[in-house]
Amino acid sequence: MSHFTLLVGSTLGSAEDLADELAEILNNRGHHTVIHTSPQLDHILIKPEHYLLLISSTHGAGDLPDNIHPLYLQLTQQRPNLAGLQYLAVGLGDSAYDTFCHAIQTLDDQFIQLGATRVAELLTIDVSLQDPPEVIAEKWLDHWLSQR
Repeated sequence: MSHFTLLVGSTLGSAEDLADELAEILNNRGHHTVIHTSPQLDHILIKPEHYLLLISSTHGAGDLPDNIHPLYLQLTQQRPNLAGLQYLAVGLGDSAYDTFCHAIQTLDDQFIQLGATRVAELLTIDVSLQDPPEVIAEKWLDHWLSQR
C-alpha cells in the first residue's frame, strides 16, 4: 500500500473530476489518497515514500489554472530541494491549440529542475477525442502500477 497526494489544477472542473476518478481507482487497489484542490508547497514536502500525482488542465494561452498558480510561484520563488520526491503527471487539454497541455508541461519542468523524479511517462490527454479522460488515465495508471 502506497500513499498518493493528488494536486489538482482546474479551471472548469474536469481535472478535479479526473482526480476524483484516479483517487477512487487507487483507493480500490488498497492505496491511500489525499486530494488538494488548492495546492500549496506544504502539500509536496511529503515523506519520500509518498507519491505525488499532478493533474492539471490548461486554460487561456497555455496558462496554469488559477488554483495551482500559487504553488507554481512558491516553487519558482522558494526553489525547494525536491530530491527524493517521486511523482506522476497528467495533463488535460485540446490538441487544436498550440499550447496543448502546456500547464502540466510547465509544472513538470519545474519539478524536474528542483530535483524531483517523474516515475512514469507524462500523460497528456486530448479531451476532444472519443475516449473519456478517465478511461485513458486508468489504463496509464494501471500500466504504471503493474510495472513498479
